[in-house]
Amino acid sequence: MTLMADYLIVGAGAMGMAFADVLVQESKASVIIIDRRDRPGGHWNTAYPFVRLHQPSAFYGVNSLPLGQNRIETVGLNKGLYELATSSEVCRYYQLVLAEQLLPSGRIQFLPNTEWTPDGSVVSTVTGRVVDINVKKIVDATYMKVQVPSTHPAEFPVAEGITMAPVNALSDLASPGRDHVIIGAGKTGMDACLWLLANGIDSKQIRWIMPRDSWLLNREFIQPFKLSERTATGFAHQMLAFANARNLEELFQTLESAGQLMRVDPARCPSMYRCATVTELELEQLRRIQQVIRKGRVTSVASGKISLEQGSIDIGKDSVLIDCTADGLANRPARPVFNGNQITLQSVRTCQQVFSAAFIAHIEVAKSDESDKNEICTPVPHPDTEIDYLRTSLGNAKNGAFWAADPDISRWLADSRLDGFSQAGIKPPPPDREQQALGLKALQNLQRLIEEAENSAAKPA
Repeated sequence: MTLMADYLIVGAGAMGMAFADVLVQESKASVIIIDRRDRPGGHWNTAYPFVRLHQPSAFYGVNSLPLGQNRIETVGLNKGLYELATSSEVCRYYQLVLAEQLLPSGRIQFLPNTEWTPDGSVVSTVTGRVVDINVKKIVDATYMKVQVPSTHPAEFPVAEGITMAPVNALSDLASPGRDHVIIGAGKTGMDACLWLLANGIDSKQIRWIMPRDSWLLNREFIQPFKLSERTATGFAHQMLAFANARNLEELFQTLESAGQLMRVDPARCPSMYRCATVTELELEQLRRIQQVIRKGRVTSVASGKISLEQGSIDIGKDSVLIDCTADGLANRPARPVFNGNQITLQSVRTCQQVFSAAFIAHIEVAKSDESDKNEICTPVPHPDTEIDYLRTSLGNAKNGAFWAADPDISRWLADSRLDGFSQAGIKPPPPDREQQALGLKALQNLQRLIEEAENSAAKPA
């Protein structure tokens, strides 16, 4: 038997579902969605139980179905800001999207426990049965390679007898009398530290291995609806900083003074930027941890010792090691989104994967010329270093200005619940000459700062 459709979407994670939703809402296309898991939701199905969205639920998910109640939280470390869905809420949400938004259209087929093979077939991971697929276009919703700790083995040797586990097992292993070693300085490592502190573990019982310090986004400035004025004000401050900063140090100082960027240790200059968002209350808690080990990445774990790139630390026989090193937002090389019958989903706005997938689907439906579509959907790769903050900001600004010049795209953005800028009332240029001039100055200055930073990095020490 051969299954036929207009599109085959490989991956029913957040990006694949956002793309499929727009196809259903804006076209008559037929779609086959396959996923190696038995349900939609991608990495959320194997994420650690206490993870929450790092951005408001208001602009996550798919365009056609709201996530959450758009309420402002009144307790906890996100108090005063819009709600962040839990992992279980997100998983239930994607099952609702499939059952209530996609399948009822009659144009969606969902094949769970199924993998795609480059020869044009799909194979069941349960039965091994091969099904021939005849489609016009293939949509790769897996290119970003999102990893979670539970499916990511440690990349360094660990001796037998060591108590080490992914963050998913933290609630089972945590104990007041034990030494807890958190390996990894990304958002997962921060979540693990915050969970331990929130559950009564003394900060003295926590050691945090932090290979690199990171610039962190202040979630207060990523808010919709009633709090959108903060976001719009923050965006205006950001554009001024981009336009006027004389050097990289001044740019980060200005953004930190405005409260938009933060760091765990104000005395250390971060070399990492991964779009991690925190609140001031969360940062306050993280700063309680005094045993922060800055000796590079872990290279091996043996009885009584963790070896790192720049030294080692001793561990006791009862120490609990929590692996938080999975790369949830990999810095993947950009490739053309549209290439013949292949569509490769990537971020076209930094670290906004679901918005990007929905936007790409809209452009696929609304535009016909491949070169035009690729120009509109220029990828903005996930950042890794502090210089990448400038690169992604420049990519966002260029794409935003290009989209603003197209009335049809502007109208779509204004109606998209996934577009955080529209929900925050931010009008991308060009609304007037003064803002056009500021936007142009910001673009030019960002490009200069990037070139200076790259030249400086290329010089021999």
